[in-house]
Amino acid sequence: MAVDFNTIVIGAGVSGMTAAIYLKRSNIEVAILEKAAPGGQVNWTNDIENYPGFSHIDGPQLAMNIFTQITDLGVEYRYGNVLEIVIKEDYKIIKTDNGELTCQNIIIASGRRPRRIGLTNEQELTGKGISYCAICDGPFFKGKRVMVVGGGNSAVEEAHYLSDITSEVLLVHRSEKFRADEIAKERLFSKENVKTYLNYVVVGAQEENGKLSKVYLENTITKETLEENVDGLFIYIGHEPETTYLENTGIKLEDGYVVVDNRMATNIKGIYACGDVIKKEVYQIANATGEGAIAALSLKKDVH
Repeated sequence: MAVDFNTIVIGAGVSGMTAAIYLKRSNIEVAILEKAAPGGQVNWTNDIENYPGFSHIDGPQLAMNIFTQITDLGVEYRYGNVLEIVIKEDYKIIKTDNGELTCQNIIIASGRRPRRIGLTNEQELTGKGISYCAICDGPFFKGKRVMVVGGGNSAVEEAHYLSDITSEVLLVHRSEKFRADEIAKERLFSKENVKTYLNYVVVGAQEENGKLSKVYLENTITKETLEENVDGLFIYIGHEPETTYLENTGIKLEDGYVVVDNRMATNIKGIYACGDVIKKEVYQIANATGEGAIAALSLKKDVH
């Protein structure tokens, strides 16, 4: 059967775009399918200081650099949210909210999405005070009081970014120690307008005139509760894989993440995966690019 493309890469994050570069340079007919802006989660990162070759670059700029590279190569870029994959004997059908595409091979690089806290009105207040992206929404809170939830690099780095914009940043972490890098912590805690709440979790949010106005906290040890008046709540408590569209494919998943071998191959012939969507120990831009390259080169070797 004639197919639309030899290979379709699902997801235009760093890993997916890297895979597309390697495939195109190998003369494999490839398209990349993305439901949002190219770059994925890297677009939500203000400062990148640990990617080789750049002492400093912001996420959106890195994403645009790679996107320019794939477009210059002639990689076809399609928009659409993948709803389902149907696996036939000698081809695959990718069903999206923007139509269907057929291909012989697939590289899954759909990444992860931010995990929600689980507040009853969290969805309602998203975009009205609750955010998962400081670089996207931080400028709306200039001179205001905000809260950041989390203890890893993302939370600490974005709290630092917000401290230069807002009047005060309250950093809330459920444990008594932050997991972030020492350099990131030192930079943040040198700021005078940053206050920390250790061993606290967010248990509620109150709105006023359709916007966030107050956040309720509970101590994980003493169960003491308190409330803080804030205009913004930025949540960085981890991620969940974007794999709901794979549930009926037979592709092996673990905790929602795609299981691959050291060649980035799944248990289904002709389907590979790379980047933050796969089950692994380290989720960094540096290894995401490597996984994209491995997936593409493995596919090339298998089909030629």
